[in-house]
Amino acid sequence: MPAPIPLRPAPEPPLSVARAVLATEAAGLAALADALDHRFAEAVARLAAASGRVVVTGMGKSGHVARKIAATLASTGTPALFVHPAEASHGDLGMIVAGDAVLALSNSGETPELADLIAHTRRFAIPLIAITAGPHSALAGAADILLALPAAAEACPLGLAPTTSTAMQMALGDALAVALLTSRGFGVADFRRFHPGGRLGARLSRVRDLMHAGPALPLAAADMPMQEALPLMTGAGFGCLGVTDAAGRLAGIVTDGDLRRHMGPDLLTRRVDQVMTRAPRHIAPDALAAEALALMNAATRPITALFVLDPAGKPIGILHIHDLLRAGVA
Repeated sequence: MPAPIPLRPAPEPPLSVARAVLATEAAGLAALADALDHRFAEAVARLAAASGRVVVTGMGKSGHVARKIAATLASTGTPALFVHPAEASHGDLGMIVAGDAVLALSNSGETPELADLIAHTRRFAIPLIAITAGPHSALAGAADILLALPAAAEACPLGLAPTTSTAMQMALGDALAVALLTSRGFGVADFRRFHPGGRLGARLSRVRDLMHAGPALPLAAADMPMQEALPLMTGAGFGCLGVTDAAGRLAGIVTDGDLRRHMGPDLLTRRVDQVMTRAPRHIAPDALAAEALALMNAATRPITALFVLDPAGKPIGILHIHDLLRAGVA
């Protein structure tokens, strides 16, 4: 009689697996944060002082993380590129020159493909910063600055697939990039220069880039009769009319809502300043498009248009919610 086939244990529910993975990686990140010391500040200073680029390198999964770190550095004001360590041994070492700094990732610190690249940095006195979990490895021993990853269990149940280790590498790369960003005083305007495309680029656009100006501006003097003002308002197509005082400053706004509230047989004979809403919301031309969107959606009454004022309070443009939609901001 054949022996009975042993039953395999029921697999753990995917949700439980996911939570265990995230908890394991979170514990690794917490340990990493506690392990940071003065060497992190030294690494930031060394990278900031590089007159050339930060060359990020790594093999396998560490290489994939290194590519992302290089991209994050480059997009936040630190010139950087990724060099594949195996390709470096076949000519790409020429990409790494005096003035550069190298950031090398290897969980074990014994990655053989890194040997020629490490030797190149030592030969030409190029700063080498190591991110590794092997504090006594060849990479750690050669590095000018060691950023050691703490001992932490991989989230893979076999303890083999790089999971927690790569999460720590990625997070440490982000920490370096943000610390460098902060030390350089890298601001929103700088960020927009490197991110002109997509939704992020649109939200970082300036109001002056999207506003309507010149003859398109619907404006009326405060004492203008509504009979004359209405054609200006409807002809502009913004659903509102700006009202200016004797000095040309924005004194109020007439909207469709104002017309409904003052609807009556005497509406056309009234003056604009008798119908307008005083102290309307407005914005400066150098404000971000995202700020304009937030201002339109502020308070309990969202609005669809904002007048753009110069420092003297005079209207120089108008921005409609449709402009933000077309630009991909809203």
